[in-house]
Amino acid sequence: MANNADLVGTPAAAGSRRSGGGRDGRRALRAAPQISFPTLVRNIPTYEMLPDEAVELIHVESLKILEEVGCEFRDETAPAMWKAAGADVQGTRVRIDRNLLMSLISTVPPEFTLHARNPERTVRVGGRNQVFVPMYGAPFVRDLDNVRRYGSLADLNNFHRLAQMLPALHSASSICCEPMEVPVPKRHLHIIHSAMTYSDKPFMGIVTSKERAEDVMRMAGIVFGDAFVKDNTVVVSITNCNSPLVWDATMLDAMRVYASHNQPVILAPFALCGASTSASSIGAVAQVNAEALAGVAFTQLVRKGAPAIYGQFMVTVDMKTGAPMGGTPEAAQMMFVMGQLARKYNLPWRTSGFHVGSKLNDAQAGYEANMLMHAAILSGANYIWHVAGWLEAGLSCGYSKFVTDAEQLVGWYKYAGGLKFDDFKDAMAAVREVGPAGHFLGTAHTLEHFEKAFFMPSLMDFNSFEQWSAEGAKDHDTRGRDKAKALLAAYEKPAMDEGIAEGLADFIARRERELPNSVN
Repeated sequence: MANNADLVGTPAAAGSRRSGGGRDGRRALRAAPQISFPTLVRNIPTYEMLPDEAVELIHVESLKILEEVGCEFRDETAPAMWKAAGADVQGTRVRIDRNLLMSLISTVPPEFTLHARNPERTVRVGGRNQVFVPMYGAPFVRDLDNVRRYGSLADLNNFHRLAQMLPALHSASSICCEPMEVPVPKRHLHIIHSAMTYSDKPFMGIVTSKERAEDVMRMAGIVFGDAFVKDNTVVVSITNCNSPLVWDATMLDAMRVYASHNQPVILAPFALCGASTSASSIGAVAQVNAEALAGVAFTQLVRKGAPAIYGQFMVTVDMKTGAPMGGTPEAAQMMFVMGQLARKYNLPWRTSGFHVGSKLNDAQAGYEANMLMHAAILSGANYIWHVAGWLEAGLSCGYSKFVTDAEQLVGWYKYAGGLKFDDFKDAMAAVREVGPAGHFLGTAHTLEHFEKAFFMPSLMDFNSFEQWSAEGAKDHDTRGRDKAKALLAAYEKPAMDEGIAEGLADFIARRERELPNSVN
């Protein structure tokens, strides 16, 4: 398991308790395996970028879009469901009255518990809670030898192992990378099996067909028990609106499967601002807000009171080439405004953290990631996705990026947790103890608090040039790959009941016999 010494100065106390007093107790704590951090409860204010009247203006314009322009719901049953609810339906175009819309979204729970198969990893989503979730969907990996290649099932297993070992990650996600050698019709079975078995943290579902979503729910029933799944949330899934203003049949099928099982769905328009939205940050927000609200409302037609997560993925495009850009100031600004809208509707909401355009784990990646993660934290997002591994606009998942991102999340966890005054009296006593011209290294206060006083990363190098040179003059990316190799060598698979493991294996074997090897 991960060495606690690598995370000295982190919120270790949040997931651990002192095993004894004095130096021996502290030494034992540092040597103990680090369990996951609990849900991050944000203890700093959210940043309100716009005044209330500006947020209200965007809200009203979003309602007008849905009333006057409408949104496409392109499948055989969704338009009929909307018509029965009282919407104006012409073919697949649905125009939604604002009172109907607001009535529907008001039934979404503002918070919910997301259960892990290990109850110690269960988290809370919504309110002041924030959780960190690794990336999803990369066809390529940048591997342990710094080679870009197609992802494999072995790579996916490795990313789930790393997610299990890195305590600031609250979830294993699911498709960190695509296992490209597995036939597409059968791929979802191995993706979910990997997330369920190599980690005991929460995981994400599959949305690429109704049947695959149903398989996810069957596998969840094997692991958690059908009775438990019926009454509890165990899997989060992502559905994307095709901007502008289209919810397609595949996404609507996934919504119906998961919402009908009372499982939370993220309703997140995938907006390339300037291409699939107007070339205006505020205009893009109004459109994306309309799209997301239409999706949230549809989940409530499926099952009133089902949990849902208001979401967005908004990046600007290079207006010279059309290429998506990560880490831009406009992306951060739009994130802040979406957070204000989510709070207006009292909805849990999702954004993304480290979704960068850089091809390598380099300075550009760091600049982009910091711009976006600062906005994600301060905008109050509850489900912060794509926070480990993301490179080249999501096309690659990098081993080095995965672990270096996760270390930065430890710092963000501490940042968002706010300043503590619990030892302030003792700190002031230390000033009196030392007096002028002394030092604090040997004081009782320092000896008691040095492990967790400050964020002390192990992958960032603060040594002298001479020491850095003597240790191989390794750059940050190289140190990240070294750390990933060390973590994987130390990995211990979380226990799973033998009957559950056999049940999953039998289900996968049966479904593989039933499913074709190629897409028709």
